[in-house]
Amino acid sequence: MNQNAALTANQLGEYSALFNADRANIVAASAATSSGVLKAATDYRGLRALPREFSIELKQGSITSQHHSGRCWMFASLNVLRQDVIRRWGLDDFEFSETYLFFYDKLEKSNHYLEQVLATLDEPTDSRLFQAINDYPADDGGWWAMFAALAAKYGLVPKSAYPENANSRDSDALTQYLNAKLREFALELRTAYANGADAEELRGRKSAMMNDVYRIVAVSLGEPPRSFDWVVRGKDDDEADKKNAKGETAKTDGADGSAKEKDGETDADAAKDAKKPDDGFVKGRVIAEYGITPKAFYDKYVKQDLDRYVGLVNAPMKRTPFGRLYHLAHEGNVVGGQPIEFANVTLDVFKKAIIDQLRGGRPVWFACDCDQFALRGEGVFDRASVRVEDLFGIEYTMGKGDRLEYGVSPSNHAMTLIGVNLDANGKPNRWKIENSWGKDAGRDGYFTATDAWFDDYVNEVAIHDDVLDDETKAIFDTEPVMVQPWEPISRATRCE
Repeated sequence: MNQNAALTANQLGEYSALFNADRANIVAASAATSSGVLKAATDYRGLRALPREFSIELKQGSITSQHHSGRCWMFASLNVLRQDVIRRWGLDDFEFSETYLFFYDKLEKSNHYLEQVLATLDEPTDSRLFQAINDYPADDGGWWAMFAALAAKYGLVPKSAYPENANSRDSDALTQYLNAKLREFALELRTAYANGADAEELRGRKSAMMNDVYRIVAVSLGEPPRSFDWVVRGKDDDEADKKNAKGETAKTDGADGSAKEKDGETDADAAKDAKKPDDGFVKGRVIAEYGITPKAFYDKYVKQDLDRYVGLVNAPMKRTPFGRLYHLAHEGNVVGGQPIEFANVTLDVFKKAIIDQLRGGRPVWFACDCDQFALRGEGVFDRASVRVEDLFGIEYTMGKGDRLEYGVSPSNHAMTLIGVNLDANGKPNRWKIENSWGKDAGRDGYFTATDAWFDDYVNEVAIHDDVLDDETKAIFDTEPVMVQPWEPISRATRCE
């Protein structure tokens, strides 16, 4: 090794002398060591300059919490769908069961992992491919496409039908011991293959292994319902009562969300009914289902074709030219499910699709690096509010493409965009985000990101294809470029 490579006492002395010669360093060190880097770097001027109002803003249900688990991608996906359920069926609030999909995600990821093991039996254990496959056998993380594959196969259920439990709230132990067993199964399959086992024998072994996987997951989470009852009350339409009192046409929401006149009711009848005293009953239309299956519930109440949602990524790297479709090889959960693919597009196309979807009244699933210039307590993603550069007396100058290439800011968290503020020229300057960290994070669970932060750290979105321009749609008809697990275009989101 070069003798000049090691740090010397003289160098350390020079660095210390320079540090102590600048009083700002002493002040910064005092603040950081007593309060922590983020609090010491927080700029009140930046926080004051960031409004929390938005020109386009969607209504949403109560803030959800993924607790101590890496299910952010699943929460964000279900939060996209529930907005339509609340609006369509006139509900005050609604939440899907995240635990229901979590159960099947653990099963499907285990099955997917064992299939990948069988497909790479000739790979040495220290090969780059096998190391990538073996890295996260059945961890919590994922993408929108993995959610879509689960929902399409298993349907959905309301939270009341399969609520949270200790191991969904804190999934560490379940994941740890499931992964340990899966890697043990990989050893067993590879050893059997090396000893001459044929494909039929290996398949039989794998089937028995999945029985053990089912037992582990069912013990940890409890078996999900095959059918369930659901009774919920829609909103009491006070506005309709007020209109009735004025003699206007009485309206009530139909089962399909449309407005219908009350049969045989005149304006005089409506005005008379409006003056009746309160009868003591809770108002609102009751929706009741008995013995409905998860698939039937999805088909009847969700009414979303998840195949029409596609992935867009903004990855300005030399290795990933814009206008191409990229397929993540060896990634997924449901074998044969929706592929994990992204069309790489420029930032203007990326943001226009998001804004058009918000204008149409639909939230947007997105993935980002939530760690950069972020204040969890304040609910802020903003470089001007988190002045770590001033605190350290340095600058971070990497562009987005280089940050992705060097692993500085891969996606680690998924959330839901539910608003944007457009300036006088129609350009976005800040975004409203629904998070899944509970009401104590941010402002009652909501975060605000500046547009500059968005440009730098938002990497992927799930977009309904009806808001895409023809040129972007055409990308999805092209042959995809295969991306290996170690290539830096997208990472599974698993932030807790």
